[in-house]
Amino acid sequence: MNTDDKKQQDDVIYDDSSEKETKEEVSLDSDIVPEEETESSAFLIKKLKEKIKKLEAEKTEYMDGWQRERADFINYKKRVEGEKLEIIKYSNENLVSDIIPVLDSFDMAFANKEAWEKVDKNWRVGVEYIHTQLIKILGENGLKEMNPLGEKFDPKFHVAEEHIETDDEKKDGVIVIVKKKGYMLNDRVVIAPSVVVAEFKR
Repeated sequence: MNTDDKKQQDDVIYDDSSEKETKEEVSLDSDIVPEEETESSAFLIKKLKEKIKKLEAEKTEYMDGWQRERADFINYKKRVEGEKLEIIKYSNENLVSDIIPVLDSFDMAFANKEAWEKVDKNWRVGVEYIHTQLIKILGENGLKEMNPLGEKFDPKFHVAEEHIETDDEKKDGVIVIVKKKGYMLNDRVVIAPSVVVAEFKR
């Protein structure tokens, strides 16, 4: 290889390294983002933020609606359960109302003590036992006897058949005679007692 050829090869090697440097410079320059692209990215981020905000608002609205619906359903379920219990509680009202006159017949029989005492003792004890059984069964089903003697008259619970005068002011408005007992089924009056009420006259 002559001297000129070697020199030319060296020149080629030198030129190659210069080309590498040029490429690196171009690569570095390419990292610089054009201004138009930067503005486009900022616009895109803004739009995405607006979309997120809208979605969060919708999520809150849906969640609030779901919670209201759930609360309404729970209240509806409670109301239905309450109505169901109420129906069960008073489902025997008609039957009990039909049996009450039988209780009144027992009371009338027992009220005539003189005639009752003349009845055969074994038969009398048997009838009294049946009466006790009947009262017990009805009581277990919510029936309560109302015998308000000595209580203050209340038109919501009692029927005043008559009034009698009293000179005792403390007895004013007090039930002094129960002409006919009443009955309650749980908290409801099915037969109001018939009573006589004292009335104080000044």
